Amino acid sequence: MDTDKILEDSLTNKNSVYFKSFDKVINRKNISAKEIIKKIKTVFDPEIPVNIYDLGLIYNLDIDKENNIVIKMTLTTPNCPVAGSMPESVGKAVSEVEGISSIKVELVWEPKWTKDMMTEDAKLALDIF
Repeated sequence: MDTDKILEDSLTNKNSVYFKSFDKVINRKNISAKEIIKKIKTVFDPEIPVNIYDLGLIYNLDIDKENNIVIKMTLTTPNCPVAGSMPESVGKAVSEVEGISSIKVELVWEPKWTKDMMTEDAKLALDIF
């Protein structure tokens, strides 16, 4: 009997991805990472009073020339109760930016999140030094 446990076995939703495509793009301006980050910073982990961007949970943000956005993010722990809903929360917040063609938010677990990924502001807010 194999008793080795792997990370994927403990995840409630192993393929947690949010995707939305916008049929009618009203304004085809170039979207900046700064605009997207501003929206991401409105999303908070319900157990931690710091936004997920400053917590270091956003690993990658790609915006192509057609304004298709791909975000790879993680959570502080795979057992986080919002694992299934956090990508959707991020996707909906980012969807408010005008001119997006599509948004994809993917939950990833590598590299493993550590407190070192937090911004200095987040560390100060949580008294972590």
